[in-house]
Amino acid sequence: MAHFSSEDQAMLQAMLRRLFQSVKEKITGAPSLECAEEILLHLEETDENFHNYEFVKYLRQHIGNTLGSMIEEEMEKCTSDRNQGEECGYDTVVQQVTKRTQESKEYKEMMHYLKNIMIAVVESMINKFEEDETRNQERQKKIQKEKSHSYRTDNCSDSDSSLNQSYKFCQGKLQLILDQLDPGQPKEVRYEALQTLCSAPPSDVLNCENWTTLCEKLTVSLSDPDPVFSDRILKFCAQTFLLSPLHMTKEIYTSLAKYLESYFLSRENHIPTLSAGVDITNPNMTRLLKKVRLLNEYQKEAPSFWIRHPEKYMEEIVESTLSLLTVKHNQSHVVSQKILDPIYFFALVDTKAVWFKKWMHAHYSRTTVLRLLETKYKSLVTTAIQQCVQYFEMCKTRKADETLGHSKHCRNKQKTFYYLGQELQYIYFIHSLCLLGRLLIYKQGRKLFPIKLKNKKGLVSLIDLLVLFTQLIYYSPSCPKMTSAAHSENYSPASMVTEVLWILSDQKECAVECLYNNIVIETLLQPIHNLMKGNEASPNCSETALIHIAGILARIASVEEGLILLLYGANMNSSEESPTGAHIIAQFSKKLLDEDISIFSGSEMLPVVKGAFISVCRHIYSTCEGLQVLITYNLHESIAKAWKKTSLLSERIPTPVEGSDSVSSVSQESQNIMAWEDNLLDDLLHFAATPKGLLLLQRTGAINECVTFIFNRYAKKLQVSRHKKFGYGVLVTRVASTAAGGIALKKSGFINELITELWSNLEYGRDDVRVTHPRTTPVDPIDRSCQKSFLALVNLLSYPAIYELVRNQDLPNKTEYSLREVPTCVIDIIDRLIILNSEAKIRSLFNYEQSHIFGLRLLSVICCDLDTLLLLEAQYQVSEMLLNAQEENILEISESHRDFIIDGLSVERNHVLVRINLVGGPLERILPPRLLEKSDNPYPWPMFSSYPLPNCYLSDITRNAGIKQEMGPKNKNTIFCVSGAMQRSVNNDLDKLLLCLKISDKQTEWIENCQRQFCKMMKAKPDIISGEALIELLEKFVLHLTESPSECYFPSVEYTATDANVKNESLSSVQQLGIKMTVRYGKFLSLLKDGAENDLTWVLKHCERFLKQQQTSIKSSLLCLQGNYAGHDWFVSSLFMIMLGDKEKTFQFLHQFSRLLTSAFLWLPRLHISSYLPNDTVESGIHPVYFCSTHYIEMLLKAELPLVFSAFHMSGFAPSQICLQWITQCFWNYLDWIEICHYIATCVFLGPDYQVYICIAVFKHLQQDILQHTQTQDLQVFLKEEALHGFRVSDYFEYMEILEQNYRTVLLRDMRNIRLQST
Repeated sequence: MAHFSSEDQAMLQAMLRRLFQSVKEKITGAPSLECAEEILLHLEETDENFHNYEFVKYLRQHIGNTLGSMIEEEMEKCTSDRNQGEECGYDTVVQQVTKRTQESKEYKEMMHYLKNIMIAVVESMINKFEEDETRNQERQKKIQKEKSHSYRTDNCSDSDSSLNQSYKFCQGKLQLILDQLDPGQPKEVRYEALQTLCSAPPSDVLNCENWTTLCEKLTVSLSDPDPVFSDRILKFCAQTFLLSPLHMTKEIYTSLAKYLESYFLSRENHIPTLSAGVDITNPNMTRLLKKVRLLNEYQKEAPSFWIRHPEKYMEEIVESTLSLLTVKHNQSHVVSQKILDPIYFFALVDTKAVWFKKWMHAHYSRTTVLRLLETKYKSLVTTAIQQCVQYFEMCKTRKADETLGHSKHCRNKQKTFYYLGQELQYIYFIHSLCLLGRLLIYKQGRKLFPIKLKNKKGLVSLIDLLVLFTQLIYYSPSCPKMTSAAHSENYSPASMVTEVLWILSDQKECAVECLYNNIVIETLLQPIHNLMKGNEASPNCSETALIHIAGILARIASVEEGLILLLYGANMNSSEESPTGAHIIAQFSKKLLDEDISIFSGSEMLPVVKGAFISVCRHIYSTCEGLQVLITYNLHESIAKAWKKTSLLSERIPTPVEGSDSVSSVSQESQNIMAWEDNLLDDLLHFAATPKGLLLLQRTGAINECVTFIFNRYAKKLQVSRHKKFGYGVLVTRVASTAAGGIALKKSGFINELITELWSNLEYGRDDVRVTHPRTTPVDPIDRSCQKSFLALVNLLSYPAIYELVRNQDLPNKTEYSLREVPTCVIDIIDRLIILNSEAKIRSLFNYEQSHIFGLRLLSVICCDLDTLLLLEAQYQVSEMLLNAQEENILEISESHRDFIIDGLSVERNHVLVRINLVGGPLERILPPRLLEKSDNPYPWPMFSSYPLPNCYLSDITRNAGIKQEMGPKNKNTIFCVSGAMQRSVNNDLDKLLLCLKISDKQTEWIENCQRQFCKMMKAKPDIISGEALIELLEKFVLHLTESPSECYFPSVEYTATDANVKNESLSSVQQLGIKMTVRYGKFLSLLKDGAENDLTWVLKHCERFLKQQQTSIKSSLLCLQGNYAGHDWFVSSLFMIMLGDKEKTFQFLHQFSRLLTSAFLWLPRLHISSYLPNDTVESGIHPVYFCSTHYIEMLLKAELPLVFSAFHMSGFAPSQICLQWITQCFWNYLDWIEICHYIATCVFLGPDYQVYICIAVFKHLQQDILQHTQTQDLQVFLKEEALHGFRVSDYFEYMEILEQNYRTVLLRDMRNIRLQST
């Protein structure tokens, strides 16, 4: 250190002073010395000017001079090692150099040198600091004397305590202060001592050895009659709470709590009685409330930091608080003479018990609070319940009229500073209510019940308390009209109880234990019972109370367990005929809508009451099981009627005239009417939450207005609804599943907006991306920015919607497209993204490849619906366009050799061509992948530009099976070549089944025997039921059924048309293409022969002629109702293949089968504009398969597979849409042929309800895949594109039998009622 001069030392001291001056605020703001050290150690991470400080520059320069050359040598060594083959990254080099440097002799010598220098510099600074502080103390004494009568809290800041106050508060000085604070000292001496104490750093004071004695002295001094002195002590306590750590503030808090406890127990202190009330202008009351307020403020702040300290500190705070709150005087038997307990004063400063809410929030403190309440301080809970009971009894006996009227929240301004006894009782009631409500949320809190109350027989159970809360809603008075809305909402008893019950309902376990109980529900519904009987609901019942009740019921109905309770009661199997909650609510809501309750007629609040109870009904009827219960009340008609009436009123509102006095009133009136109109539309819209509800909605004639309502909210990007967790996605999908819904979406502008948004993302990119930021090249075929629009289009473009939107419409096929020309409809999307058959279309795209791949992906998905495929093929020759595009993508290598250019578009086109031209289940066709392989031949699948398809896309298994069937024995009972033993077994089983088909005298027994034997065969040897054996089984079973009048649902229709009558009739282009597809599939399976095309045409023509005899005439703007069935008849095609192309057998079977109920659900054209259906059902264009079968599929899905149901809801996709597609095309392309046969045979033999069970079995089979694709956000695409791999009908027979036992009665009853569905 010889070369370290005094000038260097002075220079370093100056550098350190400037450094500390720069970080002064950070250091002085630290709560402790340890925190200050942490701040300095991490200064480089937190201070952006760190490297600009002179001291830091000095250190860096010194390190560079000392170690710089050594570090460079080490770097060169590591570099040479790396060049010699040792793999060594940059981070590894840094680590190696750092380690070697720290281990070097030079580094250790440098650190020793710096340490010695800094010790000398710091010692010198400390000595100088102590000299400066001595002078500062003398100067400070003069300042304190000058300002002895004006206390400034600024002198107590941490910055002053570190730099302007003594370095450490010495023990002698604290002892002197203790002596000066003695009550025997003169007033001026005590004031000066307290002023000195307040000016000292709190951490220094609290760290002194005499701190405990000082704390006791301060507590005693709180009783000093001098208000200024006691106020200064409270300020010191507040300052301590603010600036000191928990282990110090705990002592202040517990001392203050014990002081208050002794204060209330002392007979010397004049604590007011309940009858006298509290005058907060009284100095004694003011000082007492200040002390209580200080404790309460700390109670609310302590939970934010006490978890960082030992548990004993928190326990002491909690116990001292509970001990104080449970203080009781020897009370008089007269309530009015009761001396106020501490809890009353805490209720005054914290009416809603926020302190208790915060203490119960974290498990850390909640455990301690609940343990102490259970073991030592249960009286706190008991008195809270007692207070609620007393308030309720006052309300019941009509003695509470003044309670709320005189409360501090509804008081006259002249009584602002005085609380009457009744007001104090009410405030304590609110505090008790909030405390109990928070207690009930937690399991351990509920375990405190039942509780014994004084002067009350029996115990108060949990349910008793909830019933009490519920009764308070309609027994308690309301705030006067003059009261501001904010006050009445915050502190009225009904609002407070409702808020508590809402919180309880949000906790599932708590709600099940507290609210989902018949007794509580009956209590909630009691005023509704009374109103419907023509009586007043309760002595003080009001519209506001009914609104609160409806709000609680809505919360209950929004949860599955609560909904079941409302629908079926506590015992679902009970034989009691008393109406359940759902029935009562629906009856009351209908009476409100029909204005059949006179008690509230003319009330301004009546629309709000209506809306509240309709909201409860909406939660119920937006579920399948709920709608089944409420459907008899025809709420859709009542709501539609109210909406039409309100809509007329809104049109009659006069236009406000500027300057008129009535402007504000007219404006408010119009806003109220428009809001009520929107609420009614939203209520109607939620009928679309279920397939059957959508039928009811369309019957009201308000479908267009409801869809427009959705679009308006969508366009404004508004919050959808507090009732729907995932928005209107499922509703839009369900609406788009019908023809009328598709038209409504178009008229509303929804489709236009969706396509415009898609085009913006696909072609132009996002508007918020800066021009200087280039767009990244998308890695996925569909960029993530377009994924949402893609899925929305997939949801919208169901076949009924597509048929209405594109039928008989030509593509624009313009010679030129402007770059600013944005598509606005589905036709434009097909023209601009899918069928790119001209250079003009290609040039009009900024991102040709990405946009065309988007279109091809969309085509691939929507063409999975075979009717959509046939429609697009018939109108736009989609496959020809794709083949031409593939032809143009061929590269001529030589005159004799041409190769396809493999790129994203050619691979996608190849996939789509195979998908749309090859029919078959998962084992019957092979679809080429969309991804390239990592090999020398990245795409081994052959491409083609003309038909037929290469054989590699045909499954070998199916082709071999077809050969075996064709070459098999002539025995009608077999399909495959089998061994002799197996053949005999097959024949025996079939003989048993065929024997059952012999008609029996006992019709029911005969049917059950046949069904039992069929189930046995399906479980044991399902492959037997195929080929000619299946033909015979179907023919005989249906024939015998139709011979029994009780089994015939439709009447017999005589059909006399001949071939000549139908010869000149033509089939639609969709039907004709469907025939070709069927024959191609049948020949592939070796089921059909040459000439099958003409035979199937003959069958379809006769079927259309036969069904026309049973159709009604109807005038409709829907294209699907104008003429014959809009799609192909896939059931007839399937049956034609089952009958091995025998047209006579096929039509004869269909003629007989048409009399059975099953035909209505398997054979969709059977009920096309049928005279057997109600007119309003026919006009809706919705098939019974949709509003009946898929309705129950969704109901069973929710009950049996709740995770799958939730996955659909989260994906914005409706199970009904994909099930309708499966059923319509008889699972073609989704199941192998043998499984399609089993699907049809199962429904014919076992009943139409098995159609529902099979779909549920499919979802059960796909459960894991559905959950996975919900996460990847492509559930719709997966379900539409992917076949049902591994699914066999026979594997789920036992599962379906369980479903039959549970649901058959309900399903078959509703299926038989389709002809009466208008009710």
